[in-house]
Amino acid sequence: MTRTASANQVEYVIQHPGQLAPVMSQAMEMAGRGLKGGPVRVILTRIEEKRTDAQNKKLWPMLNDLSTQVVWHGVTLKPHEWKDLATAALKRHRMVPGMDGGFVMVGLSTSRMSKRVFCDLIECMYAFGTEQGVQWSEPALALYEEYREARQ
Repeated sequence: MTRTASANQVEYVIQHPGQLAPVMSQAMEMAGRGLKGGPVRVILTRIEEKRTDAQNKKLWPMLNDLSTQVVWHGVTLKPHEWKDLATAALKRHRMVPGMDGGFVMVGLSTSRMSKRVFCDLIECMYAFGTEQGVQWSEPALALYEEYREARQ
C-alpha cells in the first residue's frame, strides 16, 4: 500500500484485498472529521497500466510509414506531426490560436496514455493508414496481435 498526502488530500494505492479494510476505516474517520468543515469528496478509481516500451517502439515506425507514404491535404508531414494528428483524432483535442499566429493543438501527450488508450491510438492509426493505402513496414506490424488482445 502506498500513501501520498497533501494539505487537504490523501491518496492510497491499494494492491491487495487485505489492505482495503484499514484504508476504508481511515477514510471513514477522515471524512467524518472533514464533514465538520463542509462537504467531503471520496473518490475511488482504478489505476490503468501505463503504456509499454514495446508500444512506444511500435509507434515510431508507424509514424514513419505515414510520413513517407501519405500526403495530407497537399502537405507531407513529419513523424512527430503525424503523432499530433493521430492523438488529436483519438482524443478530440482542441485547437487554439498560437501566440505568434497559426493554430496549435493543445493537450497532446502519449507519455501519459494508459496501455489501453495507447492500443486505441495504434488501432486508429492502422485504420487511417489502411484507408490511405499505407503499406505498413515490418516493424510497424510487429506485436499487432498483442495490442488487439490488450483491448479486450
